[in-house]
Amino acid sequence: MKNPIQNLNKAFENKVRLGVMAALMVNSRLSFNELKELLELTDGNLASHIKALEKEKFISVNKTFVGKKPNTTYAVTTNGSNAFELHLKALEDLINNQNITNK
Repeated sequence: MKNPIQNLNKAFENKVRLGVMAALMVNSRLSFNELKELLELTDGNLASHIKALEKEKFISVNKTFVGKKPNTTYAVTTNGSNAFELHLKALEDLINNQNITNK
């Protein structure tokens, strides 16, 4: 029998990273402040998780200026989208294969 959790991606085990990816999967691009408000996080907490996802190349970062204010936005990369979809599929498979009386 195949290990039902082997396809879960460790990068998405944390609820903040899971939330960031979910938000970015349904929004083409979100700013730091939009993510912070949506997920109700502190600057430092969000920044550390963004950094982890960026390191894995799951999200891209775009830094611009609006007037004189810096504006940082994030988007899911193709690699990130594929990894997240595989993670969701693994969760679905895990849930669907828990009934041991039908095996």
